[in-house]
Amino acid sequence: MVGQHEEAAPPPQNGGGKEGSDLEEALTNRQWWLATWLEMRYLVPLAGPAIVVYLLNYLNSVSTQILCGHLGNMELAAAGLGTRGIQLFAYGLMLGMGSAVETLCGQAYGAHKYEMLGIYLQRSTILLTVTGIPLMSMYLFSKDILLLLGESNDIASKAALFVHGLIPQIFAYACNFPIQKFLQAQRVVLPSACISATTAIIHATLTWVALFKLGLGLLGASLVLSFSWWLIVAAQFVYILVSERFKCTWTGFNWAAFRGLWDFFKLSAGSAVMLCLETWYFQILVLIAGLLENPQIALDSLSVW
Repeated sequence: MVGQHEEAAPPPQNGGGKEGSDLEEALTNRQWWLATWLEMRYLVPLAGPAIVVYLLNYLNSVSTQILCGHLGNMELAAAGLGTRGIQLFAYGLMLGMGSAVETLCGQAYGAHKYEMLGIYLQRSTILLTVTGIPLMSMYLFSKDILLLLGESNDIASKAALFVHGLIPQIFAYACNFPIQKFLQAQRVVLPSACISATTAIIHATLTWVALFKLGLGLLGASLVLSFSWWLIVAAQFVYILVSERFKCTWTGFNWAAFRGLWDFFKLSAGSAVMLCLETWYFQILVLIAGLLENPQIALDSLSVW
């Protein structure tokens, strides 16, 4: 009976191995697309608004340069040199140092140590504010620095005037980047995007008024840019204070923020170096363009680009 049963068994099909392989590959592809779809459902709502925030904040500087370009080629070159030759250094340094908050806040949030998020926010703000003091000195002596690097005297003078109006922006960076990382660690990004979008509209309007109605020139344009960044900071901080979402992570100002500043500085410095290396190459390109035979045209071209 056993032998008869074995003879009755159907012979294996020649294409069975290939069909099995195709079925396994189809299942693998289906699982891959399903996993990708599920991941995108969580990633896009978080990353999308964060991307919008950085684009709109960058748009403020771009719109300032565009409107300054309507004043003349010299003003466009000066705004471009001031923005990319001086301001970019402070932006990269502050953003890099502020990024340390993202790591620490993420760890604290995952460990359910919610009160530490507010302390890390304050500690980073203190550290970045102190860092802003030597950066302010660089802004104040920006004309001498640009002349020392071989830039044209006319462009350096106007660029320095533009940069002087950006001094308040340094300390807005010191507050804004820690707040952004504080919010992102808690997956709160849409309010920041709405605030940035509203500020971008206000900024463009105020810059147009300052330049073409009040005639405040480059200094007025840069002061409006600084004001817009402080407007973002104020709106985000007010949102933290009034929203119930942060009742566990923001418990008010705490003296504990002044402890461990040196260790926090070492972590922030390492993060800052990585980001600065990415931004310095373009800053160097702008400074070199100012050394060309006709620096005004070269800087205007880079500003448009």
